Amino acid sequence: MKTAELKELGADELAKKIAAAKAELQAMKLKHASKGEVEKPARMRQMRRDIARMLTVQNAAKKEAK
Repeated sequence: MKTAELKELGADELAKKIAAAKAELQAMKLKHASKGEVEKPARMRQMRRDIARMLTVQNAAKKEAK
């Protein structure tokens, strides 16, 4: 997801997206750790980056609100 798209989201929507992405990543990590085959292992890396991007946008919005 692009940074510009994330900046357009409201605080609640962004928090929901972050929670959903973290849950999905956790499920993928669990499946990978239990020797299960993950369809796209590179997706885990991309998800970590997406979560970091979302958290960065969220923190920047909090700083602007102050």
